[in-house]
Amino acid sequence: MTKKETTEHQLGEDELSPGSAAAHLRLLAEASETLASGLDAEESMHRLARVVVSHLADACVVDVVESEGLRRLVVVDRNQQGALRTLPGGLLPGPDNSTAALAKVLRGSGPMVLADLDMPGRNDALLAAQRALYRTLGARTALIVPMHVRQQALGALTFIRRSSQRLFDEHERALAADLGHRASLALENARLYALQRSAAEQLQLSLLPDLTHVGDLQLVARYVAAREEAEVGGDWYDAFRLPDDSVILAIGDVMGHDLKAAVGMAQLRNMLRALAYDSEAPPSGVMSRLDNVMQGLTDIALVTAVVTRIEASPGKPWRLHWTNAGHPPPLLAQQDGRVLLLEDGRAPILGVDPGFKRETANIRLPAGSTLLLYTDGLIERPGEDIGRGLTRLRQHAAALAREPLSVFRNELLARMSDVVQHDDIAIVALRIPPDRN
Repeated sequence: MTKKETTEHQLGEDELSPGSAAAHLRLLAEASETLASGLDAEESMHRLARVVVSHLADACVVDVVESEGLRRLVVVDRNQQGALRTLPGGLLPGPDNSTAALAKVLRGSGPMVLADLDMPGRNDALLAAQRALYRTLGARTALIVPMHVRQQALGALTFIRRSSQRLFDEHERALAADLGHRASLALENARLYALQRSAAEQLQLSLLPDLTHVGDLQLVARYVAAREEAEVGGDWYDAFRLPDDSVILAIGDVMGHDLKAAVGMAQLRNMLRALAYDSEAPPSGVMSRLDNVMQGLTDIALVTAVVTRIEASPGKPWRLHWTNAGHPPPLLAQQDGRVLLLEDGRAPILGVDPGFKRETANIRLPAGSTLLLYTDGLIERPGEDIGRGLTRLRQHAAALAREPLSVFRNELLARMSDVVQHDDIAIVALRIPPDRN
C-alpha cells in the first residue's frame, strides 16, 4: 500500500470511528442527497458507491437481481486499478441453491459480515465468482447488506475492507443496513420511472398515425420523447390522402406535457382528418373550422399547428398550399442547396379567436425537393434565441438535401440534438418525386 493509500485508509478510519454518530449522520445525508439527484439506476448506484468508499470502505460493489440471474452493476474501488480489473456489467449465476453469503443475503438472511473469504464450495458458480471478486479487490473482510422493498430482493451492497484488523462494528453494520434500505428505495424509484417512461412513449407512439397509406410519395416521420421527462406530450403529426388524390400533411403541438395534452392531441388530429376529408376548403378554411370546433367541443386550450396540402395535376408541377397557426415555419430544402423557411400564411395560434381570418400561402415544389415540418423541440435550446436554432436547421438541411429521405431525417435529428433534449420532437418530411416536373 502506498503512502497516499495509507493516509486515505486512516482518514476513513478516523472519520467513522465507533460511536461517531455525527460522521454517520453526515454520511447518510450525503448518500441521501446523492440518491435523490437522479433517476438512472446505474448512475445513482455508482454515485452511492463513491460516497461509501470515501468514508466507510475500501471498495463497494452493487449487485442487482434480474430475471436471468444477478447483474454486477457497479464496482468502485479506492484503487482505480482494482475497479478496472473488476469491470461491472457481467451476469452472475442466480442465488438459488448457492452457499455464497451474497446468495443467503438475497434469500432473506439479512446483513452478513465475512472474515473468512475463502470458503470452499464445489459446483457453486456464484461462490466461485465471489471468491474471484474478493481476490481481485484484495478483500480481507466484507459486509453484505440487502436491498429489498416489500419483501422483494432487488440486490445487495457489498462493502469491502483490505485490513483484517478493521472488522465492521455494530454501528457500521447498522449504518450499512440503512444505506442498503435507502439504495433499495432509489433503485425501485428508478425502475418505476423507467417503466413509466417506456409506457408513456409507447402510448405516445400508439396515438400517432401510420404513414404507409399516402400513395407513392416518399414520407418519413419520427417522434422523440424528451430525455428529462417520463410523460406523454402534445406533439403530433399526420398525413393522409384526400378523395382528389392530393395529400394533407400536418403537424402541431397541444400546450402541455401530460396525459391531458396527449388526449387532446389525439382529439385534434381526428377532428382535422374529418374536417379536411369532408371539405374542399383550402388549408386556411380547414384550420379555421378546426379552431371553431376545438373551442366549441373540447377543453383544449392552446394549439400551434401547420396544415399543408400537396397537389399536382398531370403534366403540371407539384404545389404546396399551407397555413400556419403560430407554429415554427415549414422548411423547403432543394437539391441545389437552397433552403427556404416558408414564413407566409402565418396567423395566431388556435384557441385565441376562432373568427380570426386566416390565409393560405402557396409555392411550387421543385423536383427532388424536401418539405420538412417539425415541432419547436427540434430548434429550441434554453436561453438561446430561436433564430439561431432556425439558422442551424437551414444549414444542416442544406447539407443533407441530396441524401436519401431516411438519412435526411436521421442525420438532421442527430445534428440538431447534440445537447440535452428538454422538449419532445416531432418531425415529418416529404420528398417530391424527381421526375414530376
